[in-house]
Amino acid sequence: MVDYHAANQSYQYGPSSAGNGAGGGGSMGDYMAQEDDWDRDLLLDPAWEKQQRKTFTAWCNSHLRKAGTQIENIDEDFRDGLKLMLLLEVISGERLPKPERGKMRVHKINNVNKALDFIASKGVKLVSIGAEEIVDGNAKMTLGMIWTIILRFAIQDISVEETSAKEGLLLWCQRKTAPYKNVNVQNFHISWKDGLAFNALIHRHRPELIEYDKLRKDDPVTNLNNAFEVAEKYLDIPKMLDAEDIVNTARPDEKAIMTYVSSFYHAFSGAQKAETAANRICKVLAVNQENEHLMEDYEKLASDLLEWIRRTIPWLEDRVPQKTIQEMQQKLEDFRDYRRVHKPPKVQEKCQLEINFNTLQTKLRLSNRPAFMPSEGKMVSDINNGWQHLEQAEKGYEEWLLNEIRRLERLDHLAEKFRQKASIHEAWTDGKEAMLKHRDYETATLSDIKALIRKHEAFESDLAAHQDRVEQIAAIAQELNELDYYDSHNVNTRCQKICDQWDALGSLTHSRREALEKTEKQLEAIDQLHLEYAKRAAPFNNWMESAMEDLQDMFIVHTIEEIEVQQLVPKRDHALLEEQSKQQSNEHLRRQFASQANVVGPWIQTKMEEIGRISIEMNGTLEDQLSHLKQYERSIVDYKPNLDLLEQQHQLIQEALIFDNKHTNYTMEHIRVGWEQLLTTIARTINEVENQILTRDAKGISQEQMQEFRASFNHFDKDHGGALGPEEFKACLISLGYDVENDRQGEAEFNRIMSLVDPNHSGLVTFQAFIDFMSRETTDTDTADQVIASFKVLAGDKNFITAEELRRELPPDQAEYCIARMAPYQGPDAVPGALDYKSFSTALYGESDL
Repeated sequence: MVDYHAANQSYQYGPSSAGNGAGGGGSMGDYMAQEDDWDRDLLLDPAWEKQQRKTFTAWCNSHLRKAGTQIENIDEDFRDGLKLMLLLEVISGERLPKPERGKMRVHKINNVNKALDFIASKGVKLVSIGAEEIVDGNAKMTLGMIWTIILRFAIQDISVEETSAKEGLLLWCQRKTAPYKNVNVQNFHISWKDGLAFNALIHRHRPELIEYDKLRKDDPVTNLNNAFEVAEKYLDIPKMLDAEDIVNTARPDEKAIMTYVSSFYHAFSGAQKAETAANRICKVLAVNQENEHLMEDYEKLASDLLEWIRRTIPWLEDRVPQKTIQEMQQKLEDFRDYRRVHKPPKVQEKCQLEINFNTLQTKLRLSNRPAFMPSEGKMVSDINNGWQHLEQAEKGYEEWLLNEIRRLERLDHLAEKFRQKASIHEAWTDGKEAMLKHRDYETATLSDIKALIRKHEAFESDLAAHQDRVEQIAAIAQELNELDYYDSHNVNTRCQKICDQWDALGSLTHSRREALEKTEKQLEAIDQLHLEYAKRAAPFNNWMESAMEDLQDMFIVHTIEEIEVQQLVPKRDHALLEEQSKQQSNEHLRRQFASQANVVGPWIQTKMEEIGRISIEMNGTLEDQLSHLKQYERSIVDYKPNLDLLEQQHQLIQEALIFDNKHTNYTMEHIRVGWEQLLTTIARTINEVENQILTRDAKGISQEQMQEFRASFNHFDKDHGGALGPEEFKACLISLGYDVENDRQGEAEFNRIMSLVDPNHSGLVTFQAFIDFMSRETTDTDTADQVIASFKVLAGDKNFITAEELRRELPPDQAEYCIARMAPYQGPDAVPGALDYKSFSTALYGESDL
């Protein structure tokens, strides 16, 4: 007989302790130490042996069937030690020494000893159980040995609220059955006689299997049979006892009941493990799905925003001028609509995009996921570059519009001036050609000729005076051409006609003077012939000449031009009065805009400074700061009507073509940019605090630690810009004890840390990135290995999982999420439809599948 009485073993099991009651913790030897007289007497009653045989046989077969075998007679079928060794291999998951296949007694004893040695190696102290008794078919010894195996492998590892083994199993039963009427589990014998406790355990875990309210305490056989049959059919727990075995015994066998109940515990704890695994996977998948949703939202918002920028920039870069001020003013009105209606929502979208990106990165860091890298061309920096290009085009577009309006205003003025001068000149030249072509000198007397000569000389003087006007008309036409006046063709045609007519007048004037002078000489010769006659008729001739001169003088002095000049004087006075009124109105508009701008501009600047102070100061908790910032956000939104009023005043200024304002240094563009920056800053700052709260809660950072982090950060943030440059961050790390000095090793360490806190290589370390780094070791997050282990539970310890198993264990949307993304399993044990949960799990965390 092999001796298993080694004094250093922890546990003692044997027939002498087979009926012991539960102890209060301590060693498994103590566990069986508390006996009462009834229990000892029961050992002599065949009823205990019957119950134990049934229960232990069913328990052994529930494991042996996994190896494709079973026992019929518990004290006979273990005699050769072969099935005993197989049972231990199945329940332990370990390999025992190779059994001996001989039929001789010694071979059987050696096999049983190998089994007993394995039991002893698990810390079990066997008392009075030898291989010979088992080989000889000693029922008491065999049952005692099986009980030790059940205790070690089915009950010892049960742990509930710091209690273990029998006490743990009892506490588990009490917790699970506490809500049920007529159930009061205090032990593993009479508390189970009416069958309600068995039914309560099943109903607690699988309520659809038991109609508990229909059970009666006074019908124990029905209750027990119902529980045993349901357990066998739906829970894969073999029927270990008959209802009559329990009901017809004053006190059911404790070990038989414990064995039966332990099967329920393991069945439901396995389900609990699967539920826990499924919950972990669901939690991980929910995080992943939410993150993917945020990534999709970012990609779509980035695409939409970039597309809007792409469409808008060509419109802002279009510099094709319009022909009239009215058309250019319509362009200016379209630009106002762009600034007031179309752009503000895009400013909010851009801000929201950055907020979503920062929140997503924070959530990824907190859930141990790799940083999000947007598609090529859709980084935040790409959005910012596109936006900067947009604003440059926008600024140039507004300047071009105003310059074009100025140009068109000058063109309109020049064109009107050209028309006025041309009209005056054309009115003056009207009839002049006919007058110069008139041959009135052919029938004139000498005195008439002299009068015509004097009249012609006066005309020549007038013609010379008009030379300047013609030159002015030509100069204005030239300037209109140089300024690309839209109606230059008509201007040029009219100017050319005036110049051609002017040349013709010059030629006709010269020809008429020659004709008059020739005629004068001829008449003077004739006059000499009549000299004598003239002397005699002197009085009459003197009177005639005097009359003719008087008539001629009246005609020359009082011209239509002199009369027209007199009429233009009051018109000029009226125009000056109109211009004075216009300038007074413009000055009022300037002062009105300046008065409002000089209030709104400083208000925006003050709010920017206040928000900056809130974000870097450490007054109160993060929740206090968040509440304070949201109050600021509401006050900013409430201030919007003041900006709208300023926009209205600015529109009046632009419509009046006012391009300067000495009463304020603020332009509407300054105000708009400041307002957009204010809205963006408050939104970003709120988001930063929200992310800090997420980080704090996820990593268990105390308020004091958060204040210490903020104090360290602020100390090195010299410009209070809310971010540390590389050198500032390095100085901060050195002050905290990091070895990042300027040697090669220190530089390598600093570069490694920078890659963590600034993955996008912006050259700045935000406070959010700083606290992420400082608290990186404290987060209790799921890992890829944990998720793999959870999938393995759902897969029944297989290296793969099937779509059917996923649909059975996970909610529909998450099951389909996994099925759609899991690659086929390629291992040697693959079956049709096998899915690779390991590579899927590592991919969730951005790791390579090793």
